[in-house]
Formats: sequence, structure tokens, C-alpha cells
Amino acid sequence: MVAVPVEPAPSAWSFGNPSSFDELDDLVAVGADLAPGTLLAAYRRGLFPMPSGNPGDPMYWFCPVRRGVLPLAELVVSRSLRRSVREFEIRVDTAFEEVVDACADPRRDSGWIDGEIRAAYLRLHELGWAHSVEAWRDGRLAGGLYGVAVGGLFAGESMFHRERDASKVALVGLVRGLSDERAAERLVDVQWATPHLATLGVVEIPRAAYLRRLPATLAVQSAALFDTPTGV
Repeated sequence: MVAVPVEPAPSAWSFGNPSSFDELDDLVAVGADLAPGTLLAAYRRGLFPMPSGNPGDPMYWFCPVRRGVLPLAELVVSRSLRRSVREFEIRVDTAFEEVVDACADPRRDSGWIDGEIRAAYLRLHELGWAHSVEAWRDGRLAGGLYGVAVGGLFAGESMFHRERDASKVALVGLVRGLSDERAAERLVDVQWATPHLATLGVVEIPRAAYLRRLPATLAVQSAALFDTPTGV
């Protein structure tokens, strides 16, 4: 990974005008490729990719009607989670590939990270756009998450844990690392809200509200958290 993100060649694909998206369907596009320029163009338009699960199908692109987001100031850290935070070391970008592979473990329920997705995000990481936040204990990777940072947006892709609370601790580390003087302008996008994520402060907002906020969020300077691989 490089300290300053490298802008890749522009995509040959267009994702259209978000105002034309079906108001009832999270799936808004099919096809294109996973080249770095295409992925970045998608995130900048509010989309993200996910395979259909059927070999040979084109890539699916989603922009949820109800978007799951975590405003930094709304993170909920319970008393037990505060205790867990003290038990782990948080590192950034020291084991990106291992984090992706742990998230892609086929033994996990609803696994969706295939070889094509894996290769695409490893390439984004090499260019300085994709990052991992990791929870370590006693020299072992216990949990973590990865996603794409563009300006003030962190688009979370997946998280995992090998020890209790380790993925939550990584999320706390991410939010703390983003909580600088521009924190109110930053946003963690989790794609879809779940009951589990809701306990951590994740809320749903309408697609239109997300897309209205997105340009200003992208214009915020990238957080220092991602400048160099480090422990925090």
C-alpha cells in the first residue's frame, strides 16, 4: 500500500444518474468490471459491488434504498465493550490480505467474497484506497474490518472476529481514528443496517439523503489514520 492514494485510470463504464434508480430496489446496475477506476467511480456515485453467488453471472451493483450509516458521534460503546477495547491492540493496514481472507472464510454464513472481489480489493489496497483496521492480542490477529476510504467516506465492506468483541473493537478503533476536527463531516457507510450493527449506533437513512450528503463527504480530506501502516 502507498501512503498517498494513487488515482487509477478512469473507468470505461458509467453508472448513470442516481435519480433514475428504481425507488424500491437496492440493485441498481449489472455488469461492468472491478478495475480500480470502476470501483472508485462506483463509491463516488454511492454504489458498491457484490457477486450474485451464481458462477458466470455479471457483477451486481447496489445502492440501498435504506442505507446503513454510522455517524461517528453516534457510536455506542457499552461498558463491556470498553473493557474489551483495553484488551486489544489496534493496528491499521498491517495485515490487509489476512483480514480479507478471514472475512472471505467459506465457513462463515452468507459468504460473498470470491476470488474476483478479493483480487480487486487487494489492488485497491496497493493503490492506497482500501484499508484494514485490525484488533490484535498477544501477537495474533483476533478480528478486524476492511473497506474503502475516499475523502471523508469510509465504505465498510466486511468484518470478522476470532475472539469475542474483536470486530467491535476494530470498529471502535476506526471511529476513534476518524474522530478529528472534521469528524462531523465524515461518515462510515455499512451498506445495510442489521440489528447487531444497530446496537453500535448504526442508523438507516433514505437513499436520497445519502446521495445528497455524499459529495460533501467525499470532499473532506482523508483521515490521517490511513496515511501509513501503523498501530494506534
